[in-house]
Amino acid sequence: MEEINRFFNEKNEIESDAKIDYSQRNDYLEAVKAFSRMSYQSLYIIDYFDKAFEYVSDNPLFLCGMTSEEVKNLGYAFYFKNVKPADLELLVKINKAGFDFYEKLSIEDRKKYTISYDFCLINERKNEVLINHKLTPFFLTEDGKIWKAICMVSLSNAQSSGNVVISKERSDDLWNYDVDADKWFIEEKKKLSQREHEILSLSASGLKITEIADKIFVTADTVKFHRKKLFEKIGVNNIAEALAYAKNNKLL
Repeated sequence: MEEINRFFNEKNEIESDAKIDYSQRNDYLEAVKAFSRMSYQSLYIIDYFDKAFEYVSDNPLFLCGMTSEEVKNLGYAFYFKNVKPADLELLVKINKAGFDFYEKLSIEDRKKYTISYDFCLINERKNEVLINHKLTPFFLTEDGKIWKAICMVSLSNAQSSGNVVISKERSDDLWNYDVDADKWFIEEKKKLSQREHEILSLSASGLKITEIADKIFVTADTVKFHRKKLFEKIGVNNIAEALAYAKNNKLL
């Protein structure tokens, strides 16, 4: 239990007598389960009061050879079992930085923020799988602490762990976390041209350059030109990195 407590923070400690509006949770799990049936991504719900996973979807991406019920029962012990040590320490650091950031927000804004980051799971074949993890709170205690949060797990298009970004609903601001400096830096979300957005969207659908050119009635060289300008704009080297950036920064 002491190790698991590293993923929780005294700033979000929910006391046994905390004021919680339990009517928030009426039947909400049915909606979560319905969404998980339609998504290729893995979903799970963290209960910060019980320090446990309340729900884990059946999508095998996140399960490392286990059943969803086994992962649910393990809770945060799952991380100590299936995350490589260096990334485990990274997660603990991100967790602390995230709560520090969250504490400075007004209570009415706290549900509007989402944190995204990448780390490696060790799957049942002992292979490293780089995943992207997004977390957003949806139920709060009356004093603004996170009671429950929903997490979405998908394969990452990044090249390495980290890439910690906080975004706010309906805002062009992004907060990037520098792990080494232990600081958040704010920047404005990059704006894509209509053509860049088209090309990026079609690339996300799996189309190749010539297929994209046929789809939008331009030459392959024109597609290459716009891709090059896009890579320069967002500071990436290839389409995989561009797609990872777009997903993490909500450009698509």
